[in-house]
Amino acid sequence: MQRKRKPTVAIATAVLAVFTATGFYAEDKYSLISPGGVAFSDFKGYEDWAVVSSARTDEVLKVIVANPIMIQAFKDGFPGNGKPFPDGSKIAKLQWKPKKSTEAPFVVDVPDIYKQAFVIEKDSKRFSKDDGGWGYAVFNYEAASDKFTADPSPVNCGTKCHVAVKAKDYIFHPYQKR
Repeated sequence: MQRKRKPTVAIATAVLAVFTATGFYAEDKYSLISPGGVAFSDFKGYEDWAVVSSARTDEVLKVIVANPIMIQAFKDGFPGNGKPFPDGSKIAKLQWKPKKSTEAPFVVDVPDIYKQAFVIEKDSKRFSKDDGGWGYAVFNYEAASDKFTADPSPVNCGTKCHVAVKAKDYIFHPYQKR
């Protein structure tokens, strides 16, 4: 009788482990997909991408980073050379609520609460030619729960906010001199 319990306990433990791991995986930011079909997993490793530029609005501080394909395109003269960025180019705008530094001996805003990742990827086969082949998405971050969520509103910036930079292949931020 004792021998029958060990396999049953082992199987139950294994099943529980699989369900637990699956539950944790479902909470992973890289399992998120935006309403427009942009997957956060397409941006895996963005935390280590090279900086393109930075920006500030009244609400957020932004650091704009790009994957190696896009960084190389910038270095090769895109979009100033009149060519569009190649498929596989990806850029992320990492956005924080600003706060005044309490440590610096001068007035300076520094990142406070992380808010979101606004991501853009070039795939002319998947995304509309009206948007230059770019797919857009916003992934919001909730500090209290330490979780990301895909923003529920569809993002279609190419024909709205990015139309002003259509001649620059819909990209606002140039690669800054170093």
